[in-house]
Amino acid sequence: MAKLTGMVLVTGGNRGLGLEVCRQLGRLGLKVLLAARDIAAGAEATAVLHSEGLDVTFEPLDVTSLESIDNLVDRLGRQGTRLAALVNNAGIALEGFDATVAERTLAVNFFGVMNVTERLLPLLERPGRIVMVSSGSGELEGLSPAIRQRLDPPPPKEELVALLRSFVDDVRSGDYARKGWPGSAYRVSKLGLNALTRLLAEELRERHLLVNAVCPGWVRTRMGGSRAPRSIEEGADTLVWAATLPPEGPTGGFFRDRRAIPW
Repeated sequence: MAKLTGMVLVTGGNRGLGLEVCRQLGRLGLKVLLAARDIAAGAEATAVLHSEGLDVTFEPLDVTSLESIDNLVDRLGRQGTRLAALVNNAGIALEGFDATVAERTLAVNFFGVMNVTERLLPLLERPGRIVMVSSGSGELEGLSPAIRQRLDPPPPKEELVALLRSFVDDVRSGDYARKGWPGSAYRVSKLGLNALTRLLAEELRERHLLVNAVCPGWVRTRMGGSRAPRSIEEGADTLVWAATLPPEGPTGGFFRDRRAIPW
């Protein structure tokens, strides 16, 4: 595992994979910023990690709020904080499927990640690492040709944003299936996240920022459920690996179990 200096910020760090990623990074001797929307849960999780002797600081963050993101950036900037890595772990999987579910899911899993990443870029050191917590459901295999050709290769960011907004509109109008969209807001959010990963990897290559997506697998978290085959420790492993890559490590890849997998 590469030795890093500086801090690593983990969104959605108060439970599940995010909490375990904070724990494993802390055990490597790194300073960790545990970011979470729920202030009480975030503070409690931070106290648990403190009790384990880890250097972890809590930072309130609602990834769906530009004001909250900007407040975080302002706080860190005034403190002179520099980030060695950013782990975009915050995500949701809602029950049901309608326009409200689609809009809420994309707000966290795609737009939240995009906004957090873009606003934190000035604080990322060179070399730096950006990790997107994705899913196998975001793989292109099995996607309708009509949608796949619009995502592979990824379009410019403005077009990608417009495409995902059109998904919500198509769900609202009941037109999504005819236009080739899958009937899963979660899947579409991860398809968009993977496309964003590929775009950012190219955009930030000259800044020596490594941008990769990771599928942790089906993990026994509150989201994954008790029947999932993987432990939280196993799920967090590749996320921590991607957050601590050496400067010459890969960028623009999709990984599971530390191995590249097809988009």
